[in-house]
Amino acid sequence: MKHLNIRVTGRVQGVFFRASARDIARGLGLHGFVCNEPEGSVYIEAEGKEKALSQFVEWCKKGPPHADVSGVEVREDQVQNLSGFEIRRK
Repeated sequence: MKHLNIRVTGRVQGVFFRASARDIARGLGLHGFVCNEPEGSVYIEAEGKEKALSQFVEWCKKGPPHADVSGVEVREDQVQNLSGFEIRRK
């Protein structure tokens, strides 16, 4: 079990990035949340098995069809035993 903090930059707001990320994460059995940041990025915290997290990070590098991802920063953090995967609003 690992916990990742992920920041995705580029044209990632207004393109269904959060809803798509939630659906992909749930399909991979991940737990956590996704939210838009005021400066235009998307922030994600995801927990789960290493293989599923790797697949999720690879998806983040492309995103949904109308996204234009310019960067993905990934940082490992302490496991928080999150449950479910939700869209959060700041």
